[in-house]
Amino acid sequence: MLDKRAQVLLKTLVERYIAEGQPVGSRTLSRYAGLDLSPATIRNVMADLEELGFIASPHTSAGRVPTPAGYRFFVDTLLVIKQLESRELNRLEGELHPDNPQRVIQSASQILSQLTQFAGVVMTPRRALSFKHIEFLKLSEKRVLLIVVTPDGDVQNRILFTERDYSPAELVETANYINQNYAGQTLEDLRGRLQGELRDIRRDMTELMTAALEAGSALAEGGEQYVVSGERNLFAMRDLSQDMGRMRQLVEMFERKSSLLQILDLSLRGQGVQIFIGGESGVSAPDDVSVVTAPYRVDGEVVGTVGVIGPTRMAYDRVVPIVDVTAKLLSSALSQH
Repeated sequence: MLDKRAQVLLKTLVERYIAEGQPVGSRTLSRYAGLDLSPATIRNVMADLEELGFIASPHTSAGRVPTPAGYRFFVDTLLVIKQLESRELNRLEGELHPDNPQRVIQSASQILSQLTQFAGVVMTPRRALSFKHIEFLKLSEKRVLLIVVTPDGDVQNRILFTERDYSPAELVETANYINQNYAGQTLEDLRGRLQGELRDIRRDMTELMTAALEAGSALAEGGEQYVVSGERNLFAMRDLSQDMGRMRQLVEMFERKSSLLQILDLSLRGQGVQIFIGGESGVSAPDDVSVVTAPYRVDGEVVGTVGVIGPTRMAYDRVVPIVDVTAKLLSSALSQH
């Protein structure tokens, strides 16, 4: 842990860098930190912070800038959240009232972008898909068509690529087993029950049922998996637009939806607001990009995520409450629908 003096100087440095976008020198720290320290003492503490990997020196300046580790310590330990201005709160409440669910999700994405001037993202609700009836239809040697009929009569299909060839009789037997034992349950519930029961089911049937459940999860997600607004805000930012490599990484993150979905999926499992800095989420995000997320609920069940994608040099004290309140208002709007 850092001592109190080092924490105050790191907090001041991050806040000044977020506000001004310029490397921060010891004179600026002396002016804003509110500590009675000599310039030599400040330089010594800065050297310690640099050795710990919390700050770095750009080649062209005597000042320092925060590293991803410095931002992480700042948001975990030193961040003081601001209350939302009543003007912003009123705007959020005005936009996110019970209405067409798709329109509310689009509105949430847009308002996040407008209030932060970054990109707003909302993962569309993932509701558990229950089934009334399942069928398997042989297409060719290792291709099987999965047909799922929902309780309200909706029919959805997925092609399964199996590891071996199944006879029509085996397909009928497996479908009958599932329908007799599990009809009316959600595919997610079925997955949980099967994990305990698979030992008692023949191996050939097990492989087919596992493939069906994986395909069923994709069916449940269906359609567009998230809505993004304001990507152009990021491409216009000096912090990101000056480095073509970073720009390319950013464009790839939006184009290869899997990266962004992984971050949003991680957020589904967390409580409250989470902040992912650079590549620490385990996905290929540029080091100077942060994603601030919060899960939202429908009727008490976590079904999606709202978030803001912006530069690591963002005003977290302001972005965090915007994301938090948006998640709560979206939960309320969709639960009332």
